[in-house]
Amino acid sequence: MTEQNWKLKEGIDQIDPEDMAKIACALKSLAIYTTLACDHDDDPEDLKTVVDEGLEALERTFDY
Repeated sequence: MTEQNWKLKEGIDQIDPEDMAKIACALKSLAIYTTLACDHDDDPEDLKTVVDEGLEALERTFDY
């Protein structure tokens, strides 16, 4: 069995659904941004906000 690189932070028994939604949105936004970046040189601020919220949720939830 492989060792897990991502572990829930101490004291967190399960992932908060709101944080999981932010993480999922951030990952989807990164995929969208990557696609847009290949076609355009602009930097959509709304996607950056979603990604930042997702990264903050990851930081609150996991030790890595």
